[in-house]
Amino acid sequence: MQTTTVGEDRAAEPVHPVRRLIRPVLRPVRRFARRPRGRARQVAAWCAALPLTVVSVVLGCRAADSDGITPVPQLLAFLPWLLVPALLGLVLAVAARWPLGCAWALAAASVTGWFTQPYDPGGPAPRPRGPVVAQLRVLTANLEFGGATKGLVDSVRREKPDLVSVQECDTRCGAALDSAALRAAYPYRKIVTVPGDAAHGSAILSTYPLTPEAGISGKLAMPRAVVQVAGRRLHVQVAHPMPPMPGQLDVWRTELGRLRAYAADRGDEPTLIAGDFNATQDHAAFRSLLDTGMRDSARAVGMSRTPSWPTLTTPALGAQIDHVLVSDALRPRAARFLDLPHTDHRALLVDLELY
Repeated sequence: MQTTTVGEDRAAEPVHPVRRLIRPVLRPVRRFARRPRGRARQVAAWCAALPLTVVSVVLGCRAADSDGITPVPQLLAFLPWLLVPALLGLVLAVAARWPLGCAWALAAASVTGWFTQPYDPGGPAPRPRGPVVAQLRVLTANLEFGGATKGLVDSVRREKPDLVSVQECDTRCGAALDSAALRAAYPYRKIVTVPGDAAHGSAILSTYPLTPEAGISGKLAMPRAVVQVAGRRLHVQVAHPMPPMPGQLDVWRTELGRLRAYAADRGDEPTLIAGDFNATQDHAAFRSLLDTGMRDSARAVGMSRTPSWPTLTTPALGAQIDHVLVSDALRPRAARFLDLPHTDHRALLVDLELY
């Protein structure tokens, strides 16, 4: 009687040609995807996966052109600094000897680096047609409940801007801007203040004749005016939507959407929107505004990542949420961020040419 063992039967079974081709590929894949061995390495891998997951979620929303839900909009404001948890994840993945984690961390760091490039949907701005009819200097500043009023007045006297956009102008700020000295320098203005609400007020000061218009509706004042400059009508709009606080994301999106609608319907006359947008180029709601053809002045002069808030950590670390956006008839020539005392924002001073 002849007996055959199970092992001999299996050895005798023919291997399918497809399996024969796949096996050499699957072996390195399995090695690459295998979990680390040993408790210490597994703990390191879990510690690597946590920051990498957070980074991946934020980057996924950025790639999907979405601001997501809390805490994604808040983290998007500091997107370049996601390199820190991505590199931390890489260090931990190396310590865990986790090939998949290393690849994940490198991918997260690479994508973060890609998104830190300046956002400019239309490419370099074409040179406006015709001659330059005026040189304009524009200053925008958030005074943090009016605390930086004296610093603003000093900066205005020193820098001599032609147009000033002020946010969080309380009643003492309104009184200072309405003083005889500033009235002599800026005879044209629109000032909105609300007693007891230091964040609500905003103002426009101008050395050129100014006609007030109905501004954009919002929880905070966003006045608008038409300024006559060298025979041209320049539309000036203050920006100050609500910040993307937890529970108030819909308000933030709605008010940025109103700014976008205004920009999209601006017509052919020169338009300038200046203020605290509470948004960076990494927020989809702000990029949508730029997609209307408005140009970010700081971006145009190579300062798209210069932080303007919070002053506690700027200029080393922060987010640029203060902007001066201009239409095609205005060409930025220079920009500077100014430090004012007693506010969490840096002021932005921009030199423009009006064509």
